[in-house]
Amino acid sequence: MTESRMGASRRSLLLGAAGAGLALPYAARAQQYRPEYKLSVVGNRPIPFAEGAFQWAELVTQRSGGRINVKVYPGSQLVGGDQTRELVAMRQGVIDFSVFSTINIAPQVREVGLFQLPFLMPDHKAFDALIRGEVGRDIFGVMERREVVPLAWGENGFREISNSKHAIRTPADMRGLKIRFAAGAIFTDIYQALGANPVQMSFADLQPALSTGAVDGQENPINLFLAFRMDTLAQKHLTVWNYVNDPLIFCLSRTVWNSFNDADKQLVRECAEEAGRNQIALTRRGLGLDGGDDASIRELRTRGVEVTALTAQEKAAFAQATRPVYDKWAQTVGADLVRKAEAAIRAASA
Repeated sequence: MTESRMGASRRSLLLGAAGAGLALPYAARAQQYRPEYKLSVVGNRPIPFAEGAFQWAELVTQRSGGRINVKVYPGSQLVGGDQTRELVAMRQGVIDFSVFSTINIAPQVREVGLFQLPFLMPDHKAFDALIRGEVGRDIFGVMERREVVPLAWGENGFREISNSKHAIRTPADMRGLKIRFAAGAIFTDIYQALGANPVQMSFADLQPALSTGAVDGQENPINLFLAFRMDTLAQKHLTVWNYVNDPLIFCLSRTVWNSFNDADKQLVRECAEEAGRNQIALTRRGLGLDGGDDASIRELRTRGVEVTALTAQEKAAFAQATRPVYDKWAQTVGADLVRKAEAAIRAASA
């Protein structure tokens, strides 16, 4: 081999090595994407809460071409069914993605307890004013300080109350009823203020408790009542009182978020926002909002459930009875945030 040919070969090898060296960082970055990302959610399809989580996972997986493969673990199975542990598990690296119930994370993030203040939000217009405005942005900022990244809002729905004994129209009708709630000391205070006997219990334990009469009633959105056929569990009386709503937050861990490139961060965010919008629409379907479709209300009555829709005056009696609870917990949530929320609701109702 001539010297010139040897030089050319050497240059070719050097260039090849240099090219391989340049390629390595890109290959390494690609390998940082895991074979699977775990998404935890309470419940399972077909309830809207879980549907939003499944849609988010499917959108991300499809639109990333499978590079970001998100698998849903329903029923909070990654935390042994204890829905109140999902935020802690995400911070510990057990969970990568989640759709959090604000009720379930309120013990760890006091500011989201805003939505559990009794009778703060009279309707969906008030609810939307909070999650879509400055209050919603402030709460996302709080979440980010917990080492998670919030991307979109969803809605589990206004929580209505049902029981096996009688219709509830006044605070006096609550006296002595054993009412299950999911989590949060504020609910103990609310039901005790109304003369009821509150019982904290996971959703997994709720159905057998209703069927055996261990509890008389429960509070959940109408879509969950229908999906789990609570009318077959002696729940023959349901009152629409809209005492609290349960916003959902589409989140992922800070560590996972930081591992994505900018384009993939935008993809994951857009998918969360789309799934959140779809999920909210599903939650509100059939409730007769603004004179629209009331199929869910009609379905309740078809199943033999007595539906009592409280008037504004009747709701005011419950609000007055629980006002000391509101004032107490407003201090825990943060007086400034509560005042900002009250102002946003007044503006939305004007």
